[in-house]
Amino acid sequence: MNRTLAAAASLLALAACNSGDRAPAPGAPTVTVADALCRPTPKGRQTTGCYMTLTASGEDRLVSVESPRAKYVQIHESRMESNMMMMQQLRDGLPLAAGQATPLAPGGNHLMMLGVEEPLTTGETVTLKLTFATAAPVEVTARVAQPAAGEYDHVAAH
Repeated sequence: MNRTLAAAASLLALAACNSGDRAPAPGAPTVTVADALCRPTPKGRQTTGCYMTLTASGEDRLVSVESPRAKYVQIHESRMESNMMMMQQLRDGLPLAAGQATPLAPGGNHLMMLGVEEPLTTGETVTLKLTFATAAPVEVTARVAQPAAGEYDHVAAH
């Protein structure tokens, strides 16, 4: 019986090691997420933006995002260049300063969901899995809605 228990414990330990989510290193930063929201997809479109506020306990970087509702989720920045709003992917991810709220907001850094096959409609929710350079991944449930006028004004990127 002890062999059976030892074998079962070994199998459980191996399964935990292969779960796909890495355990954070001791003392690794943690990241909290607030006010997660994704816009509804416009009729006939397969892209939309998502916004939230990230706060890391220590220096870190948002390196990737996944959602079962999109083929890809990219981390983007928007900025004014020659009097035109330009948007591009942040291929190296988004740096998170220790203890500072990092906004993802309209007109600034944000997430772009690409290849959304089933429309996102107001009132539903979307799951997003955020992966960081050192912190453990965070799964977020974002509400689908239009941002209220001024809802993200206080967190717009500089």
